[in-house]
Amino acid sequence: MSTTLLKTTGIAKRFGPVVALKSVDLEVAAGEVHAVLGANGAGKSTLVKILSGVFPPDRGTIAVNGEPISVRRPRDAMSAGLATVFQDPALVPDLTLDENFRLTRADLPSIRESLARFDLASLDLNTPVSEIPLETLRLIDLARALSLDPQVLLLDEITAALPADKAEHVFDVMRTQRERGRSVIFITHRLDEVIQLCDQATILRDGANVATLDPGAGGHDVLVEAMLGAVPERRETKRSTGNARSDGAIALKAEGLVSGDHVKGVDLELHAGEILGVAALEGQGQERLFELLAGDRRPHEGRILVDGSELRARSPYDAISKGVVLVPADRLRALLPNRSVRENLAATFYNRITSWLGTHRDEPQKVDGAIDRLDIDIRAQGRVRQLSGGNQQKVVIGRWLAAGFRTLLLFDPTRGIDIQTKQQIYKLLRELADDGAAILMYTSELPEIPQVCDRVLVMYDGQIVNEQDGPQATEQSMLSAAHGLQSAESDA
Repeated sequence: MSTTLLKTTGIAKRFGPVVALKSVDLEVAAGEVHAVLGANGAGKSTLVKILSGVFPPDRGTIAVNGEPISVRRPRDAMSAGLATVFQDPALVPDLTLDENFRLTRADLPSIRESLARFDLASLDLNTPVSEIPLETLRLIDLARALSLDPQVLLLDEITAALPADKAEHVFDVMRTQRERGRSVIFITHRLDEVIQLCDQATILRDGANVATLDPGAGGHDVLVEAMLGAVPERRETKRSTGNARSDGAIALKAEGLVSGDHVKGVDLELHAGEILGVAALEGQGQERLFELLAGDRRPHEGRILVDGSELRARSPYDAISKGVVLVPADRLRALLPNRSVRENLAATFYNRITSWLGTHRDEPQKVDGAIDRLDIDIRAQGRVRQLSGGNQQKVVIGRWLAAGFRTLLLFDPTRGIDIQTKQQIYKLLRELADDGAAILMYTSELPEIPQVCDRVLVMYDGQIVNEQDGPQATEQSMLSAAHGLQSAESDA
């Protein structure tokens, strides 16, 4: 019988009026990969931060190998054999990798060994963190955690930012930890990963554990029912096949866009009333394409037309002034983390594009409307950083809902959020499109495409190589095109 490696009893935490954890009991055996699941706001990340020493619990106990421990700061957690990869990169962006490692007195030879294992042996440690892609930063954080040789490795949404090939490195680490008799606490919203990799799953709901079960025994429905209290109805969000392609006027058009080796002659048309998906493997030019369309970069060649007029953007403000707005992949980049929900939602009313958005007198009503329409949790009024990841994403989307827009660019908008919040966002996007908005959405989760999109464009090596009808697209057909195995002719 396996021995218990980590045990928590009655862990509770409150932030002002917000009860993050009511009472959490968790028991993780040696040699076990243990998932902690729950909807956004259930308390998963709070539990991880308590186990990591980021902040202390208000009450409750933690024991490792049967011995009670006091975790009041990160050093206490590391001394007890607990190492964490947090939901967001734990690296100082203005420093180089080497400076970050020296700052934390990390074991550099061990880190280099893990980086080589992750196919990152050639990574220059003198590179500023701000210049490193998010998916690489996640693996660097993992390498740093492994350098501590932890008894318990805590992984909070590490795979949410990773493509399939890089996520496999994480899975290999999890299997190795299990084989060594060590334990892994794994937080993810990707239930397939839980079913395939985890021995046990503890479900949190409203700050308390409500079940511990074998995730492979009941499948997705059992896990979802435990998380939400009932299996949610699958909402029909897509339109009937093909009727959005010619109904609306062309809201956004790209002609021959070129940007270095990232984007190589992209043509696309986005219609009012349409949700147009973009599917691609990591690093195929999709991020640069969205930066060009949002005015964050200028193309080397080609042009962008908004409602028939050429967009010559020197900055995102120029695109916003034409009604083209972006929800980026990194939600923290778009938020004021130490300001309130309302201040974040109203931020666009207090800058030099106010004349297009409306007057300050409109602000309270429009902010309230965004909160209601997205069902944003405003209990943590003081700081938006205290919200769950899903509610933070709602705030980013809600900002533009309050301000108004004509064309919405969404880059991986449901990354790392729970199934209930995803369904809320799907429903909102369909409603916005039905009201005449034009929506372009890249998603790393291909099963979302047929649920949400009217059409899908597949990118490979900086080009659009394939077009498919959204509702009819399959994961196999999109992956085939994303690997460059289909011609550029439409499959629609």
